[in-house]
Amino acid sequence: MDMRVRSVSSNPSPADLRKMTEEQPTSHLTTFGNLDVITGVTARSKLSTFIVAGDPSRHTDPTITRDDFDALARSQDRHLADKDVIEVDGYIGDHPDARVRTRLIIEKEYANIAAMQRLLYFPADDDAEPELVVIYTPSLQAPGYPDNRIIGVDLENGVTRVLNSDYFGESKMAGLRMWDAMMYRRGGLALHSGLKLLDDGNRRQVGLVVGLSGTGKTTTTFSQTGGGSPVQDDFVALFPVGKVYGTENGTFAKVYGLTPESEPAVWHGTTQPGSYLENVAIDGNGRLDFHDKSHTENSRAVIAGDDIPGFLAPANVDAADFMLLLNRNNSIIPAVARLDPDQAAAYFMLGETQGTSAGGKAEAGKFLRIPGTNPFFAYRHEWQANRLREILDTCDLSVYVLNTGGVGGGGDQSKSITPDMSAAIVAAVAAGAIEWETDPDFGYEVATAVPGIDDPQILRPRLLYETQGRAGEYAQLVEELHADRRAHMAKYPDLRPEIADAV
Repeated sequence: MDMRVRSVSSNPSPADLRKMTEEQPTSHLTTFGNLDVITGVTARSKLSTFIVAGDPSRHTDPTITRDDFDALARSQDRHLADKDVIEVDGYIGDHPDARVRTRLIIEKEYANIAAMQRLLYFPADDDAEPELVVIYTPSLQAPGYPDNRIIGVDLENGVTRVLNSDYFGESKMAGLRMWDAMMYRRGGLALHSGLKLLDDGNRRQVGLVVGLSGTGKTTTTFSQTGGGSPVQDDFVALFPVGKVYGTENGTFAKVYGLTPESEPAVWHGTTQPGSYLENVAIDGNGRLDFHDKSHTENSRAVIAGDDIPGFLAPANVDAADFMLLLNRNNSIIPAVARLDPDQAAAYFMLGETQGTSAGGKAEAGKFLRIPGTNPFFAYRHEWQANRLREILDTCDLSVYVLNTGGVGGGGDQSKSITPDMSAAIVAAVAAGAIEWETDPDFGYEVATAVPGIDDPQILRPRLLYETQGRAGEYAQLVEELHADRRAHMAKYPDLRPEIADAV
């Protein structure tokens, strides 16, 4: 892509990127020897994201015309003509069959974003031209768009233009969103998912962990219970026969509330000198406070794969054996449920969970339904569920709902599902050690016994409600949930009927 700029620093070394970041007035040296940058924008800007579309009916999310996008491009190009920029090249993915050469172009005064993106790209070890390009101007506003900000996504030409956001997540997701669409066009399905290998010495299993940021995806993926090894934290493509491809050479982990005990692998990586932090509260002496939300609850760290204990490069993993659909709920969803293929596509389509600060104020703390828990899919959302159902016919992938919240409805009568419980369930899924029975209300299978979990009410919420004399409340919640889910499915005209009927 030809672009006129004042100067360009092409693929600077890690040391040079570090030096440029240190010069930013918003950058602070921590006691761990890494850098913490405070940004103006603290979460992704969903309402400012638009897909360039000639036919808006092919997309669920908001679209703009080609003419409007071209006008934005001209404005951004004029802005960059007087700017010093950094250019970073790398690959999304490390497997030859799915890796895509990508380039980030960004104003030099926001060098931290280039440094963070470099950690997540796999190295560009050839002279190939980029297939995807992200052009990033945090200092340029986009009047007329929400918050005077836009993330304009040109899938046809593989270009995303980001205006007026200094949040690193927009750089990361700009490339992944386009890669996501590319994998779909190739016959696969990109999942907002972790990927982990479990090997207890007797059985080797590869698991997908599908969920919104902040719902336990990273915690579950990085847990080493049951011989777990993290392979990927955020985006994985699933293809026929269960083949999986990863995307990133590290992680962009949420660190609000982080302790060495809560997430040992993330803590280790976050405290390494080569990691980059974003919006973690810091005092004048460089001491970090991971429990201070004065900037945001969406504080983050970018950690290289080499700094994640046990990290296994995704090209070393071939196919997935099971999928976990995370649902952070506090009502009548069991700790784990096993699904048949139609149910799997249906619950994937529902994408039920509690929103977190990763989605900004519009989502934090609210009950959400986001198909596939993937807010970055650029086409019609129901196409994801249809594609998953097609893929399930080609393999023996088993699918589960994993509730990372609790049961009982909240308050004194509820019970929490702890990270240790979730880890025990995942290890038991991988080991094939769970005993099942069919749930009479929802038709999926619920666990009657899981090694490491002694409370049957966590596994079968009906028992909790009955023990507490709340059987009538439980029956009403079941009825309401069925009706609400069916009404929601009816909003998607392209959804296969057997998927819609599975709830």
